[in-house]
Amino acid sequence: MRSIINEKNLNNKKILLRLDLNVPLERNKIRDTTRIDKILPTLNFLIKEKAKIIILSHVGRPKGKIVEELSLKPICEELQNKLRKKVKLIKENIKEIKTKNFFNNYNEDIFILENIRFYSEEEQNDNKFAEQLSNLGDIYVNEAFSCSHRLHASIYEIPKFLPSFSGLQLDLELNALNKITSEITRPITCIIGGSKISTKINVIKNLIPKFDNIIIVGGMANNFIEYFGNSIGKSIKEKNCNKIVEEIISLSKKRKM
Repeated sequence: MRSIINEKNLNNKKILLRLDLNVPLERNKIRDTTRIDKILPTLNFLIKEKAKIIILSHVGRPKGKIVEELSLKPICEELQNKLRKKVKLIKENIKEIKTKNFFNNYNEDIFILENIRFYSEEEQNDNKFAEQLSNLGDIYVNEAFSCSHRLHASIYEIPKFLPSFSGLQLDLELNALNKITSEITRPITCIIGGSKISTKINVIKNLIPKFDNIIIVGGMANNFIEYFGNSIGKSIKEKNCNKIVEEIISLSKKRKM
């Protein structure tokens, strides 16, 4: 995937920009803006290039249902403050927006479509839903590094329909990964966290041969703690993952980790 920074003509192009704006919310207030701050360089670059920006993102796990507490409205307002530009939240049903000309009805150059996970087709990686999303833009840019391992429509399927590029932050993350996996000075330890081990199994399996130690933290660690016969009380864990834990342990033993 090429970097969007190398694309020559973005003037007036409609950019479908997939971001990870899954920030912690409490009573519609953002508790940590780190994920927003990180993607500002890409947004400012696209603004400078006079592109029209259509943001795709999610908050939480509404599981295909409209949950008002998980609206992107507070994020839209935060972006307006940081960019000092009007940002329009599009609450219309995405499946009823038939063409990218829809955005010509507004004066704004930056739009956010309402929480993409309000649609069950997103997490189902629905091809037709991805095609419909692709019809809203001219170019697709992935700037959601932390979601890029997911087989979701707005990440995995859209690139099949549009010219696709990486964003500036995604480039930084990939360059950092390439550096630690290709220029390793041993011994080296990798710390990996998250709540769902099933979504990171392939990442972990790929990392095992490259590192001397892998430390698993967060909710995923609880699956291992419980697997070895220890109580985790009411701590978060993913259900039905013993086979995945066994696979990781088995592969680790073969690598003598």
